Amino acid sequence: MNGVLTIVQIVVSIALIAVILIQARGTGFGRGGGMGGTSFTRRGLEKLVFRLTFILAFLFVAISVLRLIS
Repeated sequence: MNGVLTIVQIVVSIALIAVILIQARGTGFGRGGGMGGTSFTRRGLEKLVFRLTFILAFLFVAISVLRLIS
């Protein structure tokens, strides 16, 4: 069981790193490169990546706690 949790945690951590690196610093997908206006709302793919970041972070913490308990 602990081996499976370790593998799942590694996969989740790599996915979390990838999602964080996809997000540009201070700009969104539509605002990088001079496009877009002054809107700070997240839409479409940017919103999905933003939510996915929180989901993956929660999963990483949950798996870490499960590994400590088992």
